[in-house]
Amino acid sequence: MSKRVIRVAELATTKGKDGLLPVSPATVWRWVREGKFPKPFKLGDSVTVWDAAAVEDFIANKAEAQTQ
Repeated sequence: MSKRVIRVAELATTKGKDGLLPVSPATVWRWVREGKFPKPFKLGDSVTVWDAAAVEDFIANKAEAQTQ
């Protein structure tokens, strides 16, 4: 079974490029440190990724909380 992964460059919004989330890379990392966002894992020495399903769950939970 293959797992879909996502990198911070795809998650965060930067100048000229929209990400999945409307926040900067620094905010993503701060959320991880604060335990507010799923923890990433390493694929290699310089490759850090997130489980795409965990990120999608995070977004869905935030959206659901806004509607309540």
